[in-house]
Amino acid sequence: MKILIINGPNLNLLGTREPHIYGNRNMDTYMEELRNACPQVELEYFQSNIEGVLIDKMQEVGFSYDGIVLNAGAYTHTSVALLDCIRSLRTPVVEVHISNVHAREEFRNHSMISAGCVGVIAGFGLDSYRLAVEALVRSGQKK
Repeated sequence: MKILIINGPNLNLLGTREPHIYGNRNMDTYMEELRNACPQVELEYFQSNIEGVLIDKMQEVGFSYDGIVLNAGAYTHTSVALLDCIRSLRTPVVEVHISNVHAREEFRNHSMISAGCVGVIAGFGLDSYRLAVEALVRSGQKK
């Protein structure tokens, strides 16, 4: 299986950005842990602060990979363009959030992209990514 993990804006600052919300680990360290935990899966990682670049990357892999794990960051709450992209892909997309977005500011309670995703995982810290990968692996094995 081949799965791409995509992070949106400001998630390049994991480990330093608001550690009381996002924790102290950076994504490079976590990706190493995740690859060790899921050796049967080829995991790739991509991050951009630019909405159009995220769309370009999803279109690049969205017809050949087995899954996409997407933390769209703040674009989650604003981007119809990301929703349209997700709906156009053959590859299933799981929406993830490190924090429980429903326990935060009211504007974070609504996702523009959930309707296009096969599932949503939020609030489990960086383990949200592992849970999403495991869900994609399990659903891929059922086919």
